[in-house]
Amino acid sequence: MTSAATPLQGYLSDNAAGASPQILAAMTAAAEGLAAPYGNDELSQSVRTKFADVFDHHVDVFPVGTGSAANGLALSALTPPWGAVLSHPDAHINNDEAGAPEFFTNGARSILVDGPDSKIDADLFRAAVGRRRGDVHSVQPSVVSLTQATESGSAYSLDELAELSSIAHEAGLRVHMDGARFANALIAIGATPAEMSWKAGVDILSFGATKNGAMTADAVISFDGRLATELQYRHKRAGQLTSKMRFQTAQLGAYLDDDLWLNNARHANDMATRLRDGLAGLPGVKILSKSGANILFCHFPDHLSADLRAQGYAFYGDRWEPGVVRFVTSFAHHSSDIDTLVSSVTELTRGYRSVL
Repeated sequence: MTSAATPLQGYLSDNAAGASPQILAAMTAAAEGLAAPYGNDELSQSVRTKFADVFDHHVDVFPVGTGSAANGLALSALTPPWGAVLSHPDAHINNDEAGAPEFFTNGARSILVDGPDSKIDADLFRAAVGRRRGDVHSVQPSVVSLTQATESGSAYSLDELAELSSIAHEAGLRVHMDGARFANALIAIGATPAEMSWKAGVDILSFGATKNGAMTADAVISFDGRLATELQYRHKRAGQLTSKMRFQTAQLGAYLDDDLWLNNARHANDMATRLRDGLAGLPGVKILSKSGANILFCHFPDHLSADLRAQGYAFYGDRWEPGVVRFVTSFAHHSSDIDTLVSSVTELTRGYRSVL
């Protein structure tokens, strides 16, 4: 971790953080001796058992190297090429994966369903799933993808997830969850892994670990055993069945052990709350995010953003409306890092007032 004396100034994303020491130790241990390849080693087998225990459900686990691969593989098992993937306009699969879902599904179309706080509105979703059903001239809604936590840092409640899943299943659609920040959402809404996945109607989950302490490991978690055979072949065909899979499953195993994943997410969420509370009320600063996961959106004057970047702070501010900036906190940020950032913003805003 970064020393408290040297502020961690990167707030672009939580994937800017390194890896938890427990993850590194597990990978070092996995490098000892020989092991069967392609996930047939004892470590990989034990991780499947750990996931089943965590979710209190039989699961099929397919480790992957990226969240985009997880999303693409998961969606490809749930929709034909003439199908459609319904998601929010803010979803990562729409904006940040360079057409990977279309590639993995051999051309399934994306249909966007809006809603506040980057969450799909149930009424709009109900209308979308019924539009042109059975019309051979139109793509057919096949799967809904729910991002949890969302790209704005909000999180669906269990009731919201259950309602959307119910609408989907009644219309014959399957339910995918993009859980790149699954652990952060669990902490934010106070749910269990089972409650926020299969009990809420989720068929398949893209389980994120890289943003929360792992190094190069995420996973597709399927709660439907009927998908296992297809996913096995798609996993291999996508180049994600690594020969030394034990190095990915070592990360995932250590991630789950002793609640490391939940402790890391809780800390990251707490850092976002600390930052929000520190910035609230400062002149020229408007908090846009509600309390949620580890993402904070604010409105800054342009000169404030420029001056912070000149001091070495890294954050996004050119992807949304003018003046809107985003800070993402991680397990690697210390309270002192957050306090130093707040102090920097405070001093800058004080300086602007003195000039005026």
